[in-house]
Amino acid sequence: MEISPDGIIYWQSGWFKINATIVYTWVVMALLVLFSVYVSRKLTSDPKKITRAQNILEIVVINVRNQIREVSQQNPDRFMAFIGTLFIFIAVSNLLGVIPGFRPPTGSLSTTTALAISVFIAVPFFGIASRGLGGYLKQYLQPSAIMLPFNIIGDFSRTLALAVRLFGNVMSGTMLVAILLAIIPFVFPIIMQAFGMLTGFIQAYIFAVLAMVYIASATTIQEKKLNQAVEKEDEE
Repeated sequence: MEISPDGIIYWQSGWFKINATIVYTWVVMALLVLFSVYVSRKLTSDPKKITRAQNILEIVVINVRNQIREVSQQNPDRFMAFIGTLFIFIAVSNLLGVIPGFRPPTGSLSTTTALAISVFIAVPFFGIASRGLGGYLKQYLQPSAIMLPFNIIGDFSRTLALAVRLFGNVMSGTMLVAILLAIIPFVFPIIMQAFGMLTGFIQAYIFAVLAMVYIASATTIQEKKLNQAVEKEDEE
């Protein structure tokens, strides 16, 4: 039994190979694109004509926006595309894991590392856009310059933690279900599959929330200073 879908090779020519991680990643992306195209072609504001697919999409979008606003205390629109994409991709990948033969790409360390690196890049991107280059870099010297190496190490360590946490949880869940199917191939594995769907959704939620927390920490300090300045002007 392969622990990771990286070990399942479908085609190889020299150093180039197509494994299960690549195949199922493209399957997930294709499903999301097709679903988006299908829903967007029939979008309507008429309550009587709204389809079930549009209802599902609206529920997801509204809840993701509310979570972003709650975590960041900022306008969620500028973060919605990035955080929403992370959540939906991870959630769909994990939920499709209940289909026999499907190997969630999130069960590959290469996939979770790529997702974590995306967050690693997004943090300074949003931080610099919000506070400017100097304002963003200044946070590495807080509360004093001696903290510079520790703050840098912290950025890399949390990226590693994001990748390993998601990979470990998805991989262990997949292995557990496979072992139970081999030992007790009846009722208990079905229960574990349902439990796996729940934990897969939770893992997507945790990853997206942590990503938003890291981004919010890089963008809110300047806004707090602006609010304090406004309050002082009002008092004067």
